[in-house]
Amino acid sequence: MFTLDNSVSAVIGGNGVLGSAMAAALAEAGSKVAIIGRDMEKADLVCRQIESAGGRATAVKADATKKEELEAALEQVLQWGGRVDTLVNASGTNSATPFFELEMDEWDRIMDVNLKSVVLASQVFGKRMIEQGEGGSIINISSVSSEPPLSRVFTYSASKAGVNSVTKFLAREFAPHRVRVNAIIPGFFPAEQNKKILSPDRVESIMRHTPMNRFGEPEELKGTVVYLASPKASSFVTGALLRVDGGFGAMTI
Repeated sequence: MFTLDNSVSAVIGGNGVLGSAMAAALAEAGSKVAIIGRDMEKADLVCRQIESAGGRATAVKADATKKEELEAALEQVLQWGGRVDTLVNASGTNSATPFFELEMDEWDRIMDVNLKSVVLASQVFGKRMIEQGEGGSIINISSVSSEPPLSRVFTYSASKAGVNSVTKFLAREFAPHRVRVNAIIPGFFPAEQNKKILSPDRVESIMRHTPMNRFGEPEELKGTVVYLASPKASSFVTGALLRVDGGFGAMTI
């Protein structure tokens, strides 16, 4: 039920901490995986790790905020794998700039990476999935800050709320074509974009609101991404926001 044999997956941001773990999971399940990102050194490293574990992977250079580069990336994926069945939108960035100090260039940068890239990639890769006529899966990466928003990360929270909205909209639009669109809502998984805002008092606050009283490990996203990619295991799942957050979303007072 969870095998992805004979499929091809594209992981945008697959050279990051969380993206690389999800890319490895897809490869372990049998999918050929294209690691798409701007940093080819990191992308090549992820590919080597996947291949050393017996998987198949290729690195593709692209800026996910530019449609023409995504179109070129898709062509490379098709030349390499012949098709595309799964798209994971895992690129992301963050900032702790206070609201009244926020400049629009920073707003634009975060919105471009976190939200615009999801829209553009879904246009480019989603269209191809529809043209193939065999269905597919788009998996977006949201955040617990999307609902409700967290303090100190105003733009990030707004961008991830947008990801939730886009996920539900595209789920409705793509459903007649059997292309499912879902999002994973990770809790706190320390990665490059959030380490800089994890001060001791912030960590203490996070732990008070996380019933499991710990951070998540990247490997703990593997099962969810394979489930959502599988055309059998999640065949009737679309428009869903799946939490992997240690109970953060269930906590009040």
